Amino acid sequence: MSVTSRYREAWEGFWREAPEEPGAVFWDAEPALTAGRHLALFEAHLADPGLPMVDLGCGNGTQTRFLADRFTHVLGADLSAAALDHARRADPAGQAAYRLFDAVEKAEAETLHAELGDANVYMRGVLHQAEPDDRQLMVNGIATLVGERGRAFLVELSESAKPVLMGLAQGPAGPPPKLAPIFRHGIAPGEVADAAVPEYLRAAGLTVLASGELPLVTTEHGPNGARIELPSKWAVVGRTA
Repeated sequence: MSVTSRYREAWEGFWREAPEEPGAVFWDAEPALTAGRHLALFEAHLADPGLPMVDLGCGNGTQTRFLADRFTHVLGADLSAAALDHARRADPAGQAAYRLFDAVEKAEAETLHAELGDANVYMRGVLHQAEPDDRQLMVNGIATLVGERGRAFLVELSESAKPVLMGLAQGPAGPPPKLAPIFRHGIAPGEVADAAVPEYLRAAGLTVLASGELPLVTTEHGPNGARIELPSKWAVVGRTA
């Protein structure tokens, strides 16, 4: 099974239209506020920091390049070819490798694992965007990539983020400029129940080694000028405690 063509086409359309400049995309915050904070939580739990690092749902590669400064072998993987075009243009030195990848497709996850061996995985805010029927399959794919020795750091919007986003979208002036394209391309934010994520992980054979809450920082600002931060939860997971 692979993701629906509608879902794939929505992301292709979004990334084809997305501006090149840093910070133009709603969630494309500078790494010091995103992957940097996450890595501070993740690194202590890596059983083997020398394993390949997969940035799953890498988009235009902003966080991928940050990870590539800190790990030897980093792969940015995304469902959208247009996103990967952005990522490669922004990385002319080839700090990281990039690959078209559908994490829902079991055979693709198995093929990548066969190539890389066990890997560490970084995934930020991807699960809630997936179709509900695809979420368990996506977590299963992460478990395949992690294997026995890898670890995954997952960040997902909390249930309480959806009212914040919908409030922004339904404001008197309409969605803020960086949020509007997401809705226009039919990528309206989904919702993963807070209690569902541990169940997906458990069903995939993954154990939560550490978890907590940390706002997901965006590049957009509210009417009061403050940067919009969305409630989110993070977890470090692996095969063994």
